[in-house]
Amino acid sequence: MNENRVIVAMSGGVDSSVAAALLKKEGFDVIGITMKTWGFMEVGGAPKHESGCCSLDAIFDAKNVANLLDFPHYTVDFTKSFEKAVIDNFIDEYLSGRTPNPCVVCNREIKWEELLMKADDLDAKYIATGHYASIDYDEKMKRFRIKNSSDNRKDQTYALWGLTQESLSRTLLPLGKFKKDEVRKLAEEFGLKTANKPDSQEICFVADNNYERFLRERIPEQIEGIESGDFIYKGEKVGTHKGIPFYTVGQRRGLGVALGHPTYVKKIDIENNNIILGDKEDLLETELLAEDINYVSVNKLISGDVVTAKIRYSDKGSFAVIKSADENSIRISFSEPKSAITPGQSMVLYDENGYVLAGGIISKI
Repeated sequence: MNENRVIVAMSGGVDSSVAAALLKKEGFDVIGITMKTWGFMEVGGAPKHESGCCSLDAIFDAKNVANLLDFPHYTVDFTKSFEKAVIDNFIDEYLSGRTPNPCVVCNREIKWEELLMKADDLDAKYIATGHYASIDYDEKMKRFRIKNSSDNRKDQTYALWGLTQESLSRTLLPLGKFKKDEVRKLAEEFGLKTANKPDSQEICFVADNNYERFLRERIPEQIEGIESGDFIYKGEKVGTHKGIPFYTVGQRRGLGVALGHPTYVKKIDIENNNIILGDKEDLLETELLAEDINYVSVNKLISGDVVTAKIRYSDKGSFAVIKSADENSIRISFSEPKSAITPGQSMVLYDENGYVLAGGIISKI
């Protein structure tokens, strides 16, 4: 296996473009790969100008960077594996009354596992991405570790907790020590076409950010068979909801219930087909249980360990105590109540130095 060869996942954005440029400058034998994982014809919601990842514009932008920097670039079709691993999971989670984080699944199942297999085919030791995070090796623990980015605003460690030790051992993340404005400046210095390209904000395959539209178009027969149910507030019925999949914990807009004050989704009761509503203070909780655990920078956690926990991508993190932990699940208690803890989202635990200790999927509050 060629230890100087690296496969760079190129989305056509500025971050992956600069990652490729930096590795090329360091002397790596770079091969760029753009992963075609979905198309607007299949998922709908296409904007007037298709410029997001997987669009023709994105593929051409990545190829333009590769041509400028003189390394080969290929577009690889991962649509079948993406549909099975990411889109099907996304649909199943909403149908189950949970709110998924498809980026976590995509990183683990597609961007790493599928790309590593492609790296094997191309005799490459490493893969690289434009994620804002760092990887190092702890000699004492004999484990590869993920550490948060130098740019707290762009840190992406929350979406990387699912990566295995094998995946981390073959991964390069060149942007971990840079801030976003520094990356754009580097792109300009390299003369990259993507230097001023805006960041994508939505889930890639739901470009219009309309999950209800996506579900109705994707699985019309299943959606048609979904029954409406009751909105419950303070133990009383206050309205009728249109179906469990169309709501998420913490949601306020689009409920269609007028109680004279702001009302939020507190809980999704799938067994009784009820949406439990509450006031803002009713969203506060102190404990959660997470499952599907992956330990990253440590081999285990034990009761009493103090950690910093994030429950969503934009979360700044809060102190928590481990109540119980094993290979499959972790229960934590927050020092202060957290708002809108959402089943299906990721719980990611950090130490005081910003290393990812472990992560999992929130299952119960």
